[in-house]
Amino acid sequence: MSPNPAWVIRTARLALTPVGPADLPELVALKADPRVYAIMLGGVRHPARTAEELAEEIAFWAAHGCGIWTVRNAASGRFLGITGFMERPDGRGIALRFALVAGAQGRGVAREAAGAALRFGHDRAGLARIVAVARESNFASRTVLGGIGMIERERFVQEGHVMVLYESSRAD
Repeated sequence: MSPNPAWVIRTARLALTPVGPADLPELVALKADPRVYAIMLGGVRHPARTAEELAEEIAFWAAHGCGIWTVRNAASGRFLGITGFMERPDGRGIALRFALVAGAQGRGVAREAAGAALRFGHDRAGLARIVAVARESNFASRTVLGGIGMIERERFVQEGHVMVLYESSRAD
């Protein structure tokens, strides 16, 4: 099944496509990599959990008209990671997330992908408020969030770590 064409995003370097069953092997590898997922909420995932999350992500797309995209190099199609939205389990709202394979980090890919997702969330999915959370010590993610215009709003402790909540509100 191919995704709704209105949900596909293209940027100068990237192609973002809603996650689907064919992406499972790449998602399993990404979410099992401690260099990428050790600091994520819930930590490194086992393949069965990744499959459960994929089903949840597909359902989120159906319910909200937005969700998690795969991020690929537009020219080669190479899998670079994910970005997009999911409901935070702590009730803080719909959150922007991103995670890139280790080899794609530090090249502006996260900022380009997350920025495109944020614009889609506000402009095309109609989300009035989007949050994002990063560990206080995760300067790379915090730089991306600030760089795409999200504003630091709150700090809280989660699983022994100081977390920083960022927010973006759609302009009226």
